[in-house]
Amino acid sequence: MKLRHLTTEIWLPPGAPTSSVIREFYRRVFEEYRWFRPMRYARAFLDKRLDPDHIDYDALVAYYEEFQNITVAAKTDRDFFMIYPARTPARPYIGGITWDTSIREAAKPAWRDAHRRQVLELMRLFNSPLAFSSEDGDVERKTRRLVPNPDGFGSTQEFTVRDYGQGLAGLFWRNFFGPPFVRMFGERLASLPAEFMQDLGGGIVLVQPYELPSQAATPEALSRERQLIEHLGPECFYDHQHHRKPSRVPALPPSPE
Repeated sequence: MKLRHLTTEIWLPPGAPTSSVIREFYRRVFEEYRWFRPMRYARAFLDKRLDPDHIDYDALVAYYEEFQNITVAAKTDRDFFMIYPARTPARPYIGGITWDTSIREAAKPAWRDAHRRQVLELMRLFNSPLAFSSEDGDVERKTRRLVPNPDGFGSTQEFTVRDYGQGLAGLFWRNFFGPPFVRMFGERLASLPAEFMQDLGGGIVLVQPYELPSQAATPEALSRERQLIEHLGPECFYDHQHHRKPSRVPALPPSPE
């Protein structure tokens, strides 16, 4: 049986995080948050090894500095994260951090509380404008679609929205909206019922349509997402029925020269 993952995406502002910020990220996730015991790192093949009891932060920072892209994983693929900053001014909003773990972790109330706090702290560390978290299949369904090839043979996978500069792919289990999105939604966000919205401080607001990520794609969850999208403004979200990109997007900082 395929392991169901919980995917958390923390989007990055234009430009690459500094090495000191990346080092602090490593320290937090391995020493403070204890996401997993790191055993492997690199990019595609994860062929470099780590001693989880004596983590070589210098090696991890040096790899990031060389490639501006790194994946660190546990012994198995149950737990890993990827860091992939935007590397071209032409696509300044494409960078992010992806963290995957077993969705079973989210069944624990204490883990969910820690997850909310950790995502908030990392958004502040990286000055992130947006983060979301959901069951990996739910993320896949909302961010990608299969388009038939023009020759009639097979299909090609395309993004619904490629990055947050194009707007939002939908609502997920947890949606952490930073200042650009809070300003975009305005009073509509502020007027959401308290059971679905929490002001986390520092200009970041959490919108959570349902309690558990395992509820994603159920009729109840889909209905709740539609209701909240209608309240916030459907023009801000990808239209999955008609395959139209959002017509309203946040005002974002320009790419650094």
